[in-house]
Amino acid sequence: MSISNSEPRTTDAPAKEHSTALRAGSIGVMGILFFVLSAQAPLTGIVGASPLAAALGNGAGAPGAYLIVGVVIVIFAVGFVAMSRRIQANGAFYAYVTAAFGRKTGAGAAWLALLAYNTIQAAMYGLYGAAFSGLLASAGLDAPWWLLALATMAGVQVLGSLNIELGARILALLVGLEVAVLLLFGFTVLFSGGGPEGISVAASFSPQAIGAGAPGVAIMFAVASMFGFESTAIYSAEAKDPHRTVARATYLSVGVISVFFSFISWMLVSYYGPSRVMDAAGAALESGDATSFVLGPMVELFGPWAGTVTGILLVTSLLAGIIAFHNGINRYLHSLALRGSMPARVARTNRHRAPAVAAWIQTAAAVVLVMPFAALALDPVLTLFSWFSGLAVAALLVLYMLCSVAVVGFFRRESAGAGLWQTLIAPALAAVLLAWVLYLVVSNFTALIGGSAETAAALLAAVPVVFAAGVLVEAGVQRHLDRAGQGTANPDLRLS
Repeated sequence: MSISNSEPRTTDAPAKEHSTALRAGSIGVMGILFFVLSAQAPLTGIVGASPLAAALGNGAGAPGAYLIVGVVIVIFAVGFVAMSRRIQANGAFYAYVTAAFGRKTGAGAAWLALLAYNTIQAAMYGLYGAAFSGLLASAGLDAPWWLLALATMAGVQVLGSLNIELGARILALLVGLEVAVLLLFGFTVLFSGGGPEGISVAASFSPQAIGAGAPGVAIMFAVASMFGFESTAIYSAEAKDPHRTVARATYLSVGVISVFFSFISWMLVSYYGPSRVMDAAGAALESGDATSFVLGPMVELFGPWAGTVTGILLVTSLLAGIIAFHNGINRYLHSLALRGSMPARVARTNRHRAPAVAAWIQTAAAVVLVMPFAALALDPVLTLFSWFSGLAVAALLVLYMLCSVAVVGFFRRESAGAGLWQTLIAPALAAVLLAWVLYLVVSNFTALIGGSAETAAALLAAVPVVFAAGVLVEAGVQRHLDRAGQGTANPDLRLS
């Protein structure tokens, strides 16, 4: 049995028949991998999260937290991949939840996914605008962060309307550069024998090290670094041999991300020394320039050019993440329109087979989310980036849990050819582990967003409110279809 994302054939002219079709077979494992790695924004994750994880979390044990989260996500991915082999749809979460629990619950999941992806992209625009503005200021140029963000939105809109192969090539270049500079740092520290205390595996990866201090905070930041790996399934309609490509890209992305972040953060610990790294991270935070925790060692090892290059790559890292989320959101909107949960016009594609109408909607959403922070003259990093990043992580964890439960529900009915580990044990275990991680996030949410308790409560309340809104809107759509005598069939989810 498989579920296809293709449209049913009609007797319309070819131009109309393909007016909502994406470019099938246009992207392979490596292309999808670069979209996923771009969503993680490796340099941004290391520069932004590592001082917080070390100073507020478990110090030298922070690298071990990345591996712990990697294991949790791999367990989650077992059921996720099993579903991807049975369901081919470019709106992964909603498609899987719909297959298990029906259209209304699936729509709630879709709205949560849109909330998560749009808010994390808006958060990236805040940090991107601030970083870009600071970079230009160092060159004697003055440009407000919000103007740079708006100009970039226009460029991303143009790119999102072109073919996906071009987007994959651009992301491959941007991600390749930022990964290269981080690996240069990591291997330099490794081959030089570390810092004043050498290199110690036990200091970062033993149970005692991982459990020291506040491990929940470090795990919370590790979860944030994995954000977006599930977008492998979003591109299934455009993948070459999607049954194999999505599975390979999912496992490869989880493995690469968790090992990469763990290795680079371990080398940072080694550079400073396990007994000194927490103080060094704390000093960087107190100085008001948390990036010095990473950029300082790079300048010391390679010279002033490394600081300049890394500053530029930090901006391009964020740009790559923005592009990746723009493409992912487009395909979610396109898939919802195909199934009748949005106006049919949203599903239209252009001559490049890109979801052009959905791209305009996504760009408009970015403007709506970002501009109020500019109008109110709020700090783009301390508010826009911090608040929306926390909200996105909370929403995505709920989606992961819902998806794990959906795997169990779906395969209890459709168990042919699927093993017990993939369809019951792994997804049930993943749901429990993810519930624990969600508890850690909610418990530390005020610290995560750096805001007040009232702000934290309002942001967390958005998760159930948006889910309920999706359910209610879908219920209204179903009533409309029933009155029109069209039923509630899913045109983009066909069982066979």
